[in-house]
Amino acid sequence: MLVDSHCHLDRLDLSPYGGDLAKVIEQANDRGVARMLCVGIDMGNAPEVMRIAKQYPGVYAAVGVHPMDVQGEQLTASQQAQLAQWAAEDCVIAVGETGLDYYYSAESAESQRASFKAHLALAKAVQKPVIVHTRDAREDTIDIIREHGDSSVAGVLHCFTESWEMAEQALDLNYYISFSGIVTFKNAAELREVVKRVPLERILVETDSPYLAPIPYRGKKNVPQYVVEVAQCVAELKGVSFEQLCEITTANFQQLFKVK
Repeated sequence: MLVDSHCHLDRLDLSPYGGDLAKVIEQANDRGVARMLCVGIDMGNAPEVMRIAKQYPGVYAAVGVHPMDVQGEQLTASQQAQLAQWAAEDCVIAVGETGLDYYYSAESAESQRASFKAHLALAKAVQKPVIVHTRDAREDTIDIIREHGDSSVAGVLHCFTESWEMAEQALDLNYYISFSGIVTFKNAAELREVVKRVPLERILVETDSPYLAPIPYRGKKNVPQYVVEVAQCVAELKGVSFEQLCEITTANFQQLFKVK
């Protein structure tokens, strides 16, 4: 069994599937991808993310506000209360995605930091892990996690593309590192070296679909079944069989997100 630990099922182009998300999930299941974590990015899509998780067996939800969707200096009190209500639902197993993105949205850095801190506080309150998006914000991301996070629930740095030094600091804070189809790209040699150094017991794999389809599908719309190619690449880099990698990353997912 394999888990796609981060995807956006509500944002997939379903036209090749006759508008039927069940067919996407079925194709993933046919390739051994039995579980998927459908991740929210803003207040508007959280209800749909949760609806999908409740409708389809093996699909879980996460709710949060992506750093590129942060508006204003911080989440309002009413928004935080709503997120807390959603985060308490059984189908929701994580808070996020949240974090910092200074590559695309450096102008909103202050608002992003405030939002990130609020998400970490919520995760601590509901005792569920955090899904962290980080890009070009290495020092601030680690500093905020260290100061405001809860290592007992911890979280994951998803779609990781940063340095080994950052990964090592996150590991020390009890975080997991998740790798996407980017590891298969020709220009990702440095990232593949990071994969080799991250302990197997802290690795997750994901698609981040519909984005970042792995080779040989690069340039196409990504879907959860393509996490197989990500896992095959990571297994080769770690010197283990594909079957072992599937078993280990599934156990890691269960351990982090407290699912059976």
